Amino acid sequence: MAMLDDVRRALASVVAVPVTPFDDTGRIDEKAYAAVVSRMAVAGITAVTPNGNTGEFYSLSSQELDRAVALAVESAGPARVIAGVGHDARQAALLAAGAARLGAHAVMVHQPVHPYQSEEGWVDYHRAVAEAVPELAVVCYLRSPLITAGTLRALVSACPNVTGVKYAHPDPVRFAEMAAGVPEVTWVCGLAESWAPFYWMGGARGFTSGLAAIVPELSLELHRLLEAGDARGAMRLWARLKPIEDLRARRGNAGNVSVLKEALAQLGLCRRDVRPPISPLPATEREEVAAILRSLDLPAGPG
Repeated sequence: MAMLDDVRRALASVVAVPVTPFDDTGRIDEKAYAAVVSRMAVAGITAVTPNGNTGEFYSLSSQELDRAVALAVESAGPARVIAGVGHDARQAALLAAGAARLGAHAVMVHQPVHPYQSEEGWVDYHRAVAEAVPELAVVCYLRSPLITAGTLRALVSACPNVTGVKYAHPDPVRFAEMAAGVPEVTWVCGLAESWAPFYWMGGARGFTSGLAAIVPELSLELHRLLEAGDARGAMRLWARLKPIEDLRARRGNAGNVSVLKEALAQLGLCRRDVRPPISPLPATEREEVAAILRSLDLPAGPG
């Protein structure tokens, strides 16, 4: 119970999703990964999610996924580590059990990618993961509008270790209805800083962030302003952060990861390399990243 409560508190903040840096041979750059995670923890981030979509989950092998969790646990200090798991139900459960052995405090279950899903099947999928790690908190990553509050309640009733929902469907009204319907879990805006102020009004008490890898202090400040009820201050900061989030969202989110890695490369923290089907930014957008970093008082330039 204490572990579940710790994770609930951590979710009610900035839930940082680190990138997975690669070295010049294409392997995980362990030193850079540790530096990215520890930098966020030192700034005050209390929840870190290795192997999220921003961590290129679907391009990592099972061994790499385990290694990313281990590196996060070693580098996150007092922050709670919420390991991303997914693929087929058996593999998701195995990844969850592996994360538990490696010292993770919770798992985040990626939205199943199977093209044919029922609500009952969705419950069964998440139940397989939750029952594999009864000692860990489980966070659902909800991207589908087809899952109802009743379906989520059925899962929570069957699996009391389901403690949070990362909601990433862009519909604040639907979100508010879901949050009101299942108040026993901690709701997290899964669409980062761009949507955080609008989901806050509907019941989100935390938000995910890839931007926290670049400038964690500003992500934390946005959360502080929302928590304090300072809507005007929050929206001023939102406007300042929006350009980099808009660039990440361009072309159907094609730059979601590439923009962050480009920024980190310009700051000297890791290489800009990504794995297919993602690609590096073109030169013009690298220049945009440099300009955005200067606007955030992080002087850098395309290298």
